[in-house]
Amino acid sequence: MVRWLSDDEQATWQAYVRLRQRMDAAISAGLAEDGLSLADYELMVALSAAPNGCLRAKELATEVCWEKSRLSKHLARMDARGLVERRPAEEDARGVIVQLTPQGRLALERAAPNHVDLVRRVFIEPMTAAEAQVLRALADKVVAGAERVADLGA
Repeated sequence: MVRWLSDDEQATWQAYVRLRQRMDAAISAGLAEDGLSLADYELMVALSAAPNGCLRAKELATEVCWEKSRLSKHLARMDARGLVERRPAEEDARGVIVQLTPQGRLALERAAPNHVDLVRRVFIEPMTAAEAQVLRALADKVVAGAERVADLGA
């Protein structure tokens, strides 16, 4: 028997869906002004945080929670634009190393100030410090549950 969401539960779920959709749309619009997509930015941030701006494609996919095929297709587009380079892993011919190029790092550095300003205006500033703390705690709980489900393959 299906255990449907109560009206309050449905309202909570829909509030989250609207939040995610509207934030993604706002952030995407902001990044587009700098010639990047939200997907570009997420991958570039993950690479920029890695030693030497490099990660194995498998590690990058795990970092951003993407499937292999989505990552491969998007990296091909970014590679064509000069934002990243892909090369075979030296120790494993089947593995692929992805590296942020100097052009990619420059694009990220140019976009970052506008991105941070938008995040601050749209997401951070509307909350009090206490609300932000509650949001972080809730996010940690939800992420932990989602990761348990993903790890189980459910």
